[in-house]
Amino acid sequence: MISSCAQNKEKPITELSQKDVDSGILIDVRTPDEFTAGHLDNALNVNWFDEGFRDKFEGISKDKPIYVYCKMGGRSAKAAKLLDSLGYENVINLTGGYDAYAKNK
Repeated sequence: MISSCAQNKEKPITELSQKDVDSGILIDVRTPDEFTAGHLDNALNVNWFDEGFRDKFEGISKDKPIYVYCKMGGRSAKAAKLLDSLGYENVINLTGGYDAYAKNK
């Protein structure tokens, strides 16, 4: 079986472990207002709707896993696809988003 180079990696946000957080970079792509209302510890807020969204990743390592999440999973899926196109090979979309995380807290 032949698979493409670009693979959309996903993981339910409720299965994110401390080991994942410690070894990777956690990115919240929601708006600053959403982020302020609640977010995962150690998350960086990079608003998907910012005009310079892609520019904010210039200083972020391509060697570490990048975990992206949003409110429910739509924006983070788009962000993961964009980051993959920019050469970030280990991007994981946290499905369910912050809503699923908050529900299971």
